[in-house]
Amino acid sequence: MPVAPADGKADRKEGVWLLAHEAALSAPRKRIAAGSDAEAINAWLAEYRGSTQTWRTYRKEAERLLLWLQSQGLGLRELRRDHLAHFDTFLADPRPKDQWIGPPRPRNHPGWRPFRQPLSASSRRQSLVILQGLCSWLVEAGWIDHNPFRLMRDKRRRLNNRQMSIERYLERPLWEWLWQWLERPPAGEASRREWMLWQRRRLIFAFAYLLAPRISEMVTARMSDFIHREGYWWWQVVGKGGKWARVPVPPDMLELLGEWRTMLGASAQPQPEDDSPVLRSLNGQRGLSDNQLYRLIKATFVTAAQALEAQAGEGTQHMANVLRRASPHWLRHTAITHQAQNGVELRYLAKTARHARLDTTARYLHAEAEEWQRQLSGHGVRRRDRE
Repeated sequence: MPVAPADGKADRKEGVWLLAHEAALSAPRKRIAAGSDAEAINAWLAEYRGSTQTWRTYRKEAERLLLWLQSQGLGLRELRRDHLAHFDTFLADPRPKDQWIGPPRPRNHPGWRPFRQPLSASSRRQSLVILQGLCSWLVEAGWIDHNPFRLMRDKRRRLNNRQMSIERYLERPLWEWLWQWLERPPAGEASRREWMLWQRRRLIFAFAYLLAPRISEMVTARMSDFIHREGYWWWQVVGKGGKWARVPVPPDMLELLGEWRTMLGASAQPQPEDDSPVLRSLNGQRGLSDNQLYRLIKATFVTAAQALEAQAGEGTQHMANVLRRASPHWLRHTAITHQAQNGVELRYLAKTARHARLDTTARYLHAEAEEWQRQLSGHGVRRRDRE
């Protein structure tokens, strides 16, 4: 042990060395090739490159967090538990509005903004769930030293994104009106392009409603995925998590697919060697991207809402508002919900939806809620005598 001089410089030097040594031991050991928060997030996103829609959703939430941290003069390594409450408040009301909220634009456009509107409570829960996963991964990667989400006492409540039942779907009267509207053909002197637009739009909504696919599954679908086995038609799909499945093809789907194929100059029935995309651009060749399909469906909902508002009937404004809020994923929820209402057994619903757990599918069963309402309808404080 060295003897300290009278002025105590050795003590101070040894103290500085110990502090530096302790800091080195406590610092996370980086296990990814990243030199910045953005590069660390990109490394995390690379884990989801097999699912385009998931990758885009996760990028959006991580980007919002990173931009907010930068606006606060912070980095991911400085994110603490008390910051999460401020971030949650920010998601509910991003301010200043002109800096954070704007219409859809290309990401390289100077007017691009990270929000279309403030996030609802359920959307904020989803954002926090995704970001909790990001932080857990970054801890394992040695980029940050702790996950602040684990310090939330009400984490189970705040981050539980599982609803007791599915609410984002079109109730049957609204869906039936929408399909009748979609079925209206163009005017008699319509161009070939207008006829193709009509046929494609009908097929998109029929595909989404009759087979309950996800957007990513629709854009990757090929004609050869529709196969005929022992007198029945099936749709083969590789879905979420790379899981292969086979779903029955209802007659209406096969008929609409045949009409679309005829419009494209092909035989009505899909052929095993036909590997062309089911949904494609109007040149009949190039397939649609996730983003293109998403925008087509959203635009159709808006146009349908405008048509519904023009009718000015009782309840039409409410239904039009529902259509304006609807997203493409609502069609999957609508499909499964209506199948449940038609009496399809839970085990077959789960196979169609391709859920790993039956309790996930059970959220689409609304019959019990309706019966509960019926049985309690006579329980009140005022007499309602009926003659």
